[in-house]
Amino acid sequence: MTGLHSTLMTGLYSTLMSLLNSTLMSVLSKLLHDEWARYGAFYKYQPVDLIRKYFGEKIGLYFAWLGVYTQLLIPASMVGIIVFCYGCYTVDMDVPSLEMCDKQQNFTMCPLCDGVCDYWHLSTACGTARASHLFDNPATVFFAIFMSLWVATFLEHWKRRQISLNHSWDLTGLEEEEVNTITYHTPQPHRTRGRGGTHHYISDPTFGLTFSAVFGVIVYRIVVSALMAMSPDPETKSNVRVTVTATAVIINLVVILILDEIYGAVAVWLTELEIPRTESNFEQHLILKAFLLKFMNAYAPIFYVAFFKGRFAGRPGDYVYVFNDYRMEECAPGGCLIELCIQLSIIMVGKQLIQNNVFEIGIPKLKKLIRAWKGKGISLEEREEQRARPPQQWNLDYTLVPFEGLTPEYMEMIIQFGFVSLFVASFPLAPLFALLNNVIEIRLDAKKFVTELRRPDAVQAKDIGIWYNILSGMGKFSVIINAFVISFTSDFIPRLVYQYMYSQTGTMHGFIDHTLSHFNVSNFRPGNAPTSSYLSETTVCRYKDYREPPWSAEAYQFSKTYWAVLAARLAFVILFQNLVMFLSLLVAWVIPDVPKNISEQLKREKTLLVDVFLREEKEKFHLLQSLFSSKDLPSQGHPDTAHFRTLPLGLSQGLGHSVMLEHTDHGFVLLAG
Repeated sequence: MTGLHSTLMTGLYSTLMSLLNSTLMSVLSKLLHDEWARYGAFYKYQPVDLIRKYFGEKIGLYFAWLGVYTQLLIPASMVGIIVFCYGCYTVDMDVPSLEMCDKQQNFTMCPLCDGVCDYWHLSTACGTARASHLFDNPATVFFAIFMSLWVATFLEHWKRRQISLNHSWDLTGLEEEEVNTITYHTPQPHRTRGRGGTHHYISDPTFGLTFSAVFGVIVYRIVVSALMAMSPDPETKSNVRVTVTATAVIINLVVILILDEIYGAVAVWLTELEIPRTESNFEQHLILKAFLLKFMNAYAPIFYVAFFKGRFAGRPGDYVYVFNDYRMEECAPGGCLIELCIQLSIIMVGKQLIQNNVFEIGIPKLKKLIRAWKGKGISLEEREEQRARPPQQWNLDYTLVPFEGLTPEYMEMIIQFGFVSLFVASFPLAPLFALLNNVIEIRLDAKKFVTELRRPDAVQAKDIGIWYNILSGMGKFSVIINAFVISFTSDFIPRLVYQYMYSQTGTMHGFIDHTLSHFNVSNFRPGNAPTSSYLSETTVCRYKDYREPPWSAEAYQFSKTYWAVLAARLAFVILFQNLVMFLSLLVAWVIPDVPKNISEQLKREKTLLVDVFLREEKEKFHLLQSLFSSKDLPSQGHPDTAHFRTLPLGLSQGLGHSVMLEHTDHGFVLLAG
């Protein structure tokens, strides 16, 4: 096989394919097509054993893993729906939302931009506050803990399933061969620098490209917000946040889709520069680089909204500016969690619909059409000759798309797993959308493998490789991310601090007034105050922060409430992480890695092996006794002296070690060295 691959590298052959060269393979192909590779079979379990027989263990394990992941998304989706319904049910009872919507409160807020923006009433943000409660409520904390335990359960359940498949597929003692990559990737002279500086010179620009794209979208949001605020149309001004948020997320989605394709090629190039010694090393390095680049690309905009937006905007009278003219953007009055939810939902759903489904359907068909079109470029004589004889199987298979490995298939599911686990505290419906996508994804992949791709070589594998380590790492990372999202992005901690430390009635009444600081409009810098205002009598405006009032000796400095809330937030992060980590370890300990039935079967097999071994040893011992008859034994005149004979070479090797036979007055004794 390695010789054939080397001829591919030299160009002597154009491709290497596994044909349907037997009746059994043809029957399996038709059976998989009818029972598995149809959208109408979405409710059926996957025929994993048939997939393994047709495609091999490596592809069989991928579909088995995808089935386990999709199956366990069902309870996560149900709990997410319950949490969302709880938010819908309690929105009319949420005191902070009612206070924000109460026009009698009449909180006059500071302008959202310099000069052209006017003062505004907090009650105009009523819709944002009510929408934010759908995802920012006490049930969110429970759901974040539940999903962390769900991740641990999923990983343990997959380990059990994997061991069951290893046992049924006879892969328990499999040792995978290491293939030298020089057969597949001929090194070029300039790659010798790949182990040193070349990798860093290439990887730094790739990181810079993603951060530049994120920064570009941030600048877009700031500039467009300012331009829309200058519009004389009142309706345009009132829809600034919705318009800017929606368009910015769509731009982010387009950039993510484009950079994903670029980063896939960059990861291959960087891996080839390193010249890994074996094929498994090449695959592991490629997966790690592709995952790192695509992880950063997919989640960088979400991380910005979750942890950075609004935290460096400054305050009235001391704002932070970009390009000396545009103020850094702030969160909506209801907080940044609702915007994080919008960002996550659009990117997740859009990426799945466009990249995971449209691309997977369209690109293989487009490649197939291109191959068919190229085949029409042959001469007229050759075309007539092909029509005269029936088409051969290899000609039919050649028009199919070459199989390029499982890395893209795993990668899209791993990125989806990140959407489900990392920021699930801000979007409880993420497991539901993932489940709906995967129900289609399984049949889409099945149809692609059976009808669109050339049948790949069957490769043995006993596990999913480095992907399990990535899943485990993301599961641990998700605990930290959700802890910070609940603590710093949502209002969960400020509400607890207010209710139990500052509220005179022990309720949430007065919470909105508690979170708004005061600003004396006479302290505006030149050009910051509204040039014209219908609220010209305003002397003090409000803004969301914990700062001392202008009449305090430490005006506009962080108040004691700010430090109390910060301490509570940090304490919650530590408590949440330790609690969830402990519960996750408890789940992993309670659920055994090996199923009970498999464990019992292994014990029975071990007992049978020991019985067979003892039976063989007993037969060998009887054979030894027959070889040494009494006439060959030494004289009986020395009863206290032991006499030794070394067994023939073949017999001693059969016993597995050096063996000697000792004869005494009491008979034979077998000695093993």
